[in-house]
Amino acid sequence: MNTVITGLGPRAVTASGLDARSLDFSEIPQIDISPLYGSDQQARLRVGEEVRTACTQVGFFYVTGHQVPQSVIDATFSAAKSFFALPLSEKIKLDINRSMNMRGYTPLLHENTNVEGKGDLHEGFDIALDVPLDDADVCAGVFGYGPNQWPENLPSFREALQAYHQAMLDLGSMIFRAFALALELDEQYFLPYITKPMAHMRVLSYPSQEGQVDEQQIGIGPHSDYECFTILRTDEVPALQVLNSQGDWIQAPPIPGAFVVNVGDLMARWTNNYFASTLHRVINASGRERFSIPFFFGPNSQSLIEVLPTCQNPDWPAQYPPIISGDYIRSRFDQTYQLRQPTTL
Repeated sequence: MNTVITGLGPRAVTASGLDARSLDFSEIPQIDISPLYGSDQQARLRVGEEVRTACTQVGFFYVTGHQVPQSVIDATFSAAKSFFALPLSEKIKLDINRSMNMRGYTPLLHENTNVEGKGDLHEGFDIALDVPLDDADVCAGVFGYGPNQWPENLPSFREALQAYHQAMLDLGSMIFRAFALALELDEQYFLPYITKPMAHMRVLSYPSQEGQVDEQQIGIGPHSDYECFTILRTDEVPALQVLNSQGDWIQAPPIPGAFVVNVGDLMARWTNNYFASTLHRVINASGRERFSIPFFFGPNSQSLIEVLPTCQNPDWPAQYPPIISGDYIRSRFDQTYQLRQPTTL
């Protein structure tokens, strides 16, 4: 039995090796959210019901019926491939350690999502809201806000990532509406919390692992995400694995046209563990490079997160004290990045 340290405390993982079962993913549902863009209230409520079932029983679901243009997605994958193909000497000029707010390039093995691991086998580039240095929150040192770093000679990279980031803000707002319906709240309940959200986006490149794979050094070790939820888009290479309630690692294959959404620790905390923040990992043994784009959506940095009124009662009181959103996310980032493995560049 292994232990993974998460934002909700230590969680046990059966030592089941690196194999994952390939199943028909009826247990990770596909949810068509197109009714959220329309005016049929009963159809919207049905989306909320489907989301509630997915978030309480699985913690993961596929989203279809969104309105994200395929051209925006394609341009971002193309831009990511162009950036990661640059020499390391160019990419390291944008080292994330030079950013005051976790923006920029992360080399191979410089991140360690699972504290028992030896470093994650991927490269990454991080952005979030591009907030200028003269912004009041930036001047006040509020966590999570500030400017992004950008490569000088790849203008299309910046353009593509910013367009994708905006598309995810729009989609994330819709998912928050679905969460509100799922929790029997007013559909707009969460919207005041995301007027200046901690909306962290990454493009990631995973080399293929050939031969015998060290379980302590894979694409991303077992972990749960930090924020309210993650919206993930991947290329066609299967590598994502989800831990089910029986302790089995299950393959989560890419579905054409769909995003993968999973609940994060902050949402589990906000819902008093009613919504499940599920452990997952990435192992790329495909024989080729894999690219993915996770978008981590959290509330405004200074939002006070208290257990929701619909998620507590006398028999199940609040399990977590109130916390400032940015303080919580910063604590999780600090743990992950302090544990980087030293690398000679």
